[in-house]
Amino acid sequence: MKPLTGRELECLHWASMGKTSWEIGAILGISERTINFHMQNASRKLRVRGRQAAITVAYQTGLLPAASIPGAPWRPNPETPLRRHRETPRPAP
Repeated sequence: MKPLTGRELECLHWASMGKTSWEIGAILGISERTINFHMQNASRKLRVRGRQAAITVAYQTGLLPAASIPGAPWRPNPETPLRRHRETPRPAP
C-alpha cells in the first residue's frame, strides 16, 4: 500500500467526522473539487472504492486515530502529525 499524504489523511479525518466535501474545503481553505481529488487518491492507494470504504480501511490500519470515532476516548496517534487548521472568514451580515 502506498503511503497517504498529509492532505489525504486530513480529508479522510474530516470525512470520518461526517463533513461533506464542500465543508471540508471550507475548513481547509481549498476547493470542493480538490477535496474530491484527494479522497479519490486516498481510495486508490487504500485499494477500495468509495469514501466510506477508505475511512474504514484507514481506521483498521491505524492511519486515522480511534479518537475520531464518536464516543471513543481521545488518544493521540503518535504517527499522525498535529496541524492547526486556519479559520475560514465568515461574511459580514
